[in-house]
Amino acid sequence: MASNPLDHVVQHPLKEVPLDAGALTPNGVITVLSDHIAMTILSGLLLCLFLPWAMRRRRQEGIEGLVATGFANFIEVVCEFLRKQVAEPALEHHTDRFIKYIWSVFFFVLTMNLLGLVPLGVITPLAVGYHIGGTATANIWVTGTLALMTLVMMVVNGIRLGGMDYLMHFMPGPLLLKPLMLVVEIMGMLAKIFALAIRLFANMLAGHLILVVLLGLVLGAGSSSAALGYSVAVPVVLGSVALSMLEIFVAFLQAFIFALLTTLFIGMSVVFHHDEHEEAAAH
Repeated sequence: MASNPLDHVVQHPLKEVPLDAGALTPNGVITVLSDHIAMTILSGLLLCLFLPWAMRRRRQEGIEGLVATGFANFIEVVCEFLRKQVAEPALEHHTDRFIKYIWSVFFFVLTMNLLGLVPLGVITPLAVGYHIGGTATANIWVTGTLALMTLVMMVVNGIRLGGMDYLMHFMPGPLLLKPLMLVVEIMGMLAKIFALAIRLFANMLAGHLILVVLLGLVLGAGSSSAALGYSVAVPVVLGSVALSMLEIFVAFLQAFIFALLTTLFIGMSVVFHHDEHEEAAAH
């Protein structure tokens, strides 16, 4: 066991370079590779290699060759659900334009969440001497980057597809209130992105912290006496197994929520109902 009970939760730098960027680098170094960065890269590689291979596995006889089989069938069901139930209600006629990004976000976040449940952080230090593992989405810099990408998608596509309609929605109301509303709307948009990053980060970190606390109970009881340690270990192990099953559900749930909120935020930036505005103005 590591001396620090949070050793398998926090980020472990693997490669650092000297850099003086003020408050951004308080230790005078910047991490260019860490266990969380490695897990992020691994997630992307697994998706690029595994998904195309899985989708090629189809029945070969006649028209059934168009039907997916095995795991590819599950992927198609998920993609169809995200398209029909999540993307189309929010994106409407822009669904085809953004659905690939929504699919990519969902499967990328899901893969990072699930890889975080694999105890690589316990195995790799013993096998290769490096700490490789952990949940990348339990790192605020990872979730913040994903949320920032959503912000870029919102602003760039809002201006590109909406033009003045998008810019004017930042300044609703009477003329005198427009400057104040501009500040409020910008703060609201940034608050959405901040909440998007924090929600995923906090939920994925919480489960691992609870497991650390439970294991700490076993170690604390074992330091007093072996009998007390064994008596505490049994319910703790059973609770840890149940919590791990719950974390699998949370991994899917948080990936879905992130994709759902991303879709809603993009939809709010690119979908404009001119008929409703004209009807309201007429009244």
